[in-house]
Amino acid sequence: MSSPLTMNWRNGLTAGLLVLTGYVGWAQAPVATPPASAYKGENLGPQVNSIYNEGNPLISPDGKTLYYTREDHPNNTKFADKDNGSADIWYSEWQPSNQWGPARRMGSPLNQFNHNAVFSITPDGNTLLLRGAYVNGQYETRGFSISKRTASGWGVPEKLNIANYEKLSKGQFDFAYLTVDGKTLLLSFSEKRNGLKDDLYVSFRQKNGSWSEPMNLGADVNTDDFTETTPFLAPDGVTLYFSTNRPGGQGDNDVWVTRRVDKTWKRWSKPQNLGPSVNTDGYDAYYSISALGDNAFLTTFKGVQGKGGDIVRINMVQPTPPKGAADSTTLAQNDPTKNGDPISRPDPVAMISGTVIDQKTGRPIAAEIIYSTLPDGAEAGRATADPVTGQYKIVLPYGQKYTMRAVTPDYIAVGENVDLTNKPTGPATAMLEIKGKELKMVPILEGEVVRLNNVFFDTGKAILRDESGPELDRIVTLLNDKPKLVIEVDGHTDNTGSNEINNKLSQDRADAVREYLIGKGIEPDRVASKGFGETKPVATNDTDEGRQQNRRVEFVILKK
Repeated sequence: MSSPLTMNWRNGLTAGLLVLTGYVGWAQAPVATPPASAYKGENLGPQVNSIYNEGNPLISPDGKTLYYTREDHPNNTKFADKDNGSADIWYSEWQPSNQWGPARRMGSPLNQFNHNAVFSITPDGNTLLLRGAYVNGQYETRGFSISKRTASGWGVPEKLNIANYEKLSKGQFDFAYLTVDGKTLLLSFSEKRNGLKDDLYVSFRQKNGSWSEPMNLGADVNTDDFTETTPFLAPDGVTLYFSTNRPGGQGDNDVWVTRRVDKTWKRWSKPQNLGPSVNTDGYDAYYSISALGDNAFLTTFKGVQGKGGDIVRINMVQPTPPKGAADSTTLAQNDPTKNGDPISRPDPVAMISGTVIDQKTGRPIAAEIIYSTLPDGAEAGRATADPVTGQYKIVLPYGQKYTMRAVTPDYIAVGENVDLTNKPTGPATAMLEIKGKELKMVPILEGEVVRLNNVFFDTGKAILRDESGPELDRIVTLLNDKPKLVIEVDGHTDNTGSNEINNKLSQDRADAVREYLIGKGIEPDRVASKGFGETKPVATNDTDEGRQQNRRVEFVILKK
């Protein structure tokens, strides 16, 4: 069966009728429901589920907000339209009492037409991917839109321009997932008119903000005779979950997982069924997982009777063997190589959070966050700071060094960096949280100082390392964009070593930066350089952390 909760509804069928007829027409041969001891699904109870149909659960990357659809509730926007039915976006928030709060319906401008849904939310919580293509705030056609958080709530949805999507997507259903870096869309739809068998596709954000024509993920993932739908790409950017009714499942649609093995998006590992701990003999789909990798959420229909789908939680953390009971049976039960944990859990990631602030006043600033890999400076993704608080969150896979900066008019960014080269091991370290990482913005005013945190030298040397290039190239761009700007590059050291050595080293490093900028075409009289040695510390020299703060290169705005 394909997605009953992402129906295009062009034929005026209600959700209940679709579910009932779908199970009769498309279900596989029945498979016995696994024993209660095997199934790990925990119904979220009356705070989330109700007498109505709940589906399409989406857990935010921080695990604190659960979005979902609720069908035919009297408060839904189009409840009065009995012929076509209604589905609105609802949400629940995790409470300090360690339970989900009551369901709340999201208001305008999000729930505007008959069948609404949130398909993705960015790690910062400030951007939603919505079902339906909106133009000038009005629902236009099938497709997808983005809504951004504003100072007064959610902004008017804006259509994503996906090349040829409306020509390609001809089936009964459509679904999309926006990856945490904001650069990739995973889609499911059918290219056959009124088709019921979806395939999975990928689309990439272009430099102009549009999206490439969807590309089929290929035979490693998709099948000819069955449906693949509701894709969810984990924050690691590699692990893909989807729902399919292919053979080898527990009954109807099951959740399966595969891993991308290269950058072509055409080569994937052999899909694996998540098994009876996740799947039932009913329809199981809309799988989403928190960045921590500890909980997953999905919709399950355990047969055709009753009110339909409920949202359940799957605890993905393996229990710790009891003390003193480390016998062969216990160890086998908790061995991740035996229970499929390496398949079902994505690779670990890091969540970086903090605030974008004005360096001069300390006030928060609304800005876009751009993060890139080092040493090549390739853009890895974008995020948006909260327009009121300036707070941001980004999720980064391990295996790289990253640089990050905020961007907003009339300011210069102080870049930051984080080293995630070494991947942690063990389920307890599935996600590293780095909190309080301020991204400072310097107003373009004479006398203001901009620290260059992403300019690197080897210890005791003045030769620029390769990973300094992206930071210095941004200064080149700044100077080209503002032809009247004149700066002085200043070098500083800690108090280790003699004054003479420190003065020379700081001057040599300042000169190295100046020469780089001149080599990129900046006029020599617009860039001065000066070494101060250890004479201008910004922190104590009594600690390693303080000395690291004092070893720096920065530039001062002499003329704007």
